[in-house]
Amino acid sequence: MESPGPATGAGYFSAPFERFIRDETGAFTLLDTMETFFDSRLDLLQRQIQKHSDRLKSKAEEALKKRVQSSDVLAENFDREIKNFKLKVSLRMQNLAESWHSAKVVRTRDKVSFFFSVMSLLVSALLFGLAPQWIHIAYTVQGLYLLPLRAYQYKKRSWHYFLFDLCYYVTILNFIYMWFFPSNTALFMACYSLSHGSLASAVITWRNSLVFHDTDKVTSLFVHIYAPFTFTVIRHFYPNAEDRFPALKALPYLNPVRALLMSGAIYICWQLMYWKFVLVDRRSKIASGQRTTSFSFLLNDKRSAIGRALSTVPPKYRESSFMTGQLVYSLLTELPAVFLLYDSPMWSGAFLLFIFSVSVWNGGGFYIEVFGRKFERELEALRKELADGSNNNSNNGNSRSGRSSPTFTDGESLVGTPLLLAQTLPTTSLDELLAEAESSDKDKDL
Repeated sequence: MESPGPATGAGYFSAPFERFIRDETGAFTLLDTMETFFDSRLDLLQRQIQKHSDRLKSKAEEALKKRVQSSDVLAENFDREIKNFKLKVSLRMQNLAESWHSAKVVRTRDKVSFFFSVMSLLVSALLFGLAPQWIHIAYTVQGLYLLPLRAYQYKKRSWHYFLFDLCYYVTILNFIYMWFFPSNTALFMACYSLSHGSLASAVITWRNSLVFHDTDKVTSLFVHIYAPFTFTVIRHFYPNAEDRFPALKALPYLNPVRALLMSGAIYICWQLMYWKFVLVDRRSKIASGQRTTSFSFLLNDKRSAIGRALSTVPPKYRESSFMTGQLVYSLLTELPAVFLLYDSPMWSGAFLLFIFSVSVWNGGGFYIEVFGRKFERELEALRKELADGSNNNSNNGNSRSGRSSPTFTDGESLVGTPLLLAQTLPTTSLDELLAEAESSDKDKDL
């Protein structure tokens, strides 16, 4: 019997693998298995990396967006804080302005102005009599206070173009001469002539008035009258003036022609600067009415002779006519100073007295006319209230015949209570009240 031979190669494999061998068309190789395994792993890893990358990218975009939004919010908050701060400052300034213009503050401010104005007049008179060498110091100290105050007030009212006028220009030149160039003869002649000419005559031209409670009127009068007063003292009443102001040594007598030429040159320099920086560079603001100058003020003032004369000149020649007229006017007003006042203390004192008298007369007119008209308006308002009260009561059938006297409790007063008068005295007119008061005064006198 023949023994079985050795098994074939297929016999060494198990049944499953033999199935793969028999079915060669559906078999998978080892490489296919590895490729399938690693491809799935790589795909999963790639998706995870992509997901993580997308998440990081979205976080970066969100962070960037938050940063931009935070910067925008910060800018908005900053702008909001700035607006709130400006609003608070504006409200504060408005409250201060309202309190400044309130009746109580106005009365206090007027009292303070009245006090210092009267004291300035008294101190100036005492210094003139006791220590004339202090007059130019008093002039400087008052100027350092009043001129910046004038600049602030005029800037707030949009009147600051008036500060370019000749009077302020000359005032600054006066300070420059007294404190920096006291030995300059040309500057002294110009300051002396212009102070006694254009500045002093401006009291008449601009109708300056001595109104003690009004700081604005006091400042205008100070600018126009204290300069000739100071140079009169320096020329005639200052003890040993040549030591403090050496220019006087070279000018025992004033050469009128030279003095007029020097003051005219100073005036022309000012006029050219005024024409360039005000009338040319700021013409649009002046034409639109946003700013007011002395030229536009005088042109619109039909009551003055200058305004009426300028209105007859064609518009294109008005500025040149006004500047030429100002130059002629300035030289004409300097003639008394260069021919008479420089050599005569008596005539210098009479000249200052005349200018000061004009300001006092204008101030008296202000007090009488302005306060008189104000009192008249108050009386008229009181008369109307009484008449209205009488008419209302008569229409309601409550009018009474004859005259009745009001009854007041303790502490009540008739003054300042027109409404109470109208209710208590329905048929009594203001004329009857005044007549009764006059008759009672006469009975007291008898």
